[in-house]
Amino acid sequence: MLPLFGFQSVTALEPKGIAKDYGIDLQNPVTDVAKDVYSMHAFVTIIMALITLFVLGLLIWVCYRYSAKKNNKPSKTVHNTLVEILWTAIPVLILVVIAIPSFKLLYKQDVIPEPDLTIKAIGYQWYWGYEYPDNGNFSYEAFMVQSKDELEEDKPYKRMLTTDTKVVVPVNKIIRMQVTAADVLHSWAIPAFGVKTDAVPGRLNETWFKAENIGIYYGMCSELCGVNHQSMPIEIHVVTQEDFENWVEEAKTKYASKNNLLANN
Repeated sequence: MLPLFGFQSVTALEPKGIAKDYGIDLQNPVTDVAKDVYSMHAFVTIIMALITLFVLGLLIWVCYRYSAKKNNKPSKTVHNTLVEILWTAIPVLILVVIAIPSFKLLYKQDVIPEPDLTIKAIGYQWYWGYEYPDNGNFSYEAFMVQSKDELEEDKPYKRMLTTDTKVVVPVNKIIRMQVTAADVLHSWAIPAFGVKTDAVPGRLNETWFKAENIGIYYGMCSELCGVNHQSMPIEIHVVTQEDFENWVEEAKTKYASKNNLLANN
């Protein structure tokens, strides 16, 4: 049987979805949505860079061309219809060029395909709870591991990111995430998946992802929710379908008995 706490598959998982020291780029995307987000980010960055260079060049040219040395008799022009039309029409066209792909991306994020698995994430002050309604309806909580001493030696530890229990999902499967909160606003975010969904008390928000690579991916609560906001990491293990089924069988036994005990008390 696979170990339930600090789960790893038969093939050791490698931490992949994690920020790099001194990194200035986005995390490597492992879902279609994340790849589209990355492309959109690069596209808008290029447009902003071109606009910035154009404005800088225009300022330099104007300062040089219309300096006092070159214009002993300053122009008294106060109006130019063509220039005013251009500086209104061109920004509108740029915004349209940005808006069309951004609306397509928003639609792709919001429309959930037929899911292979549903998981419910519940935000608490300050940890996450998870439910697997499709696989025996078991549930558990995930708390941040305070130090490496709490883990076995062969388990990967990332400070402020590793949790005592993990979210386990199969690779190349559509996962529907239902996100809510039990107390205050939280936000369930996994950068490598291109996922960020608010957890609102009394409301059930939905998002989805389809991870294409096996590995360990990390996220955090991205909504300021109190003094221990930084203590709500998310650790997802993307595994093979066989390893996922093995984990589910163990999880149903472990967590179902635990939930029944709590219910009886």
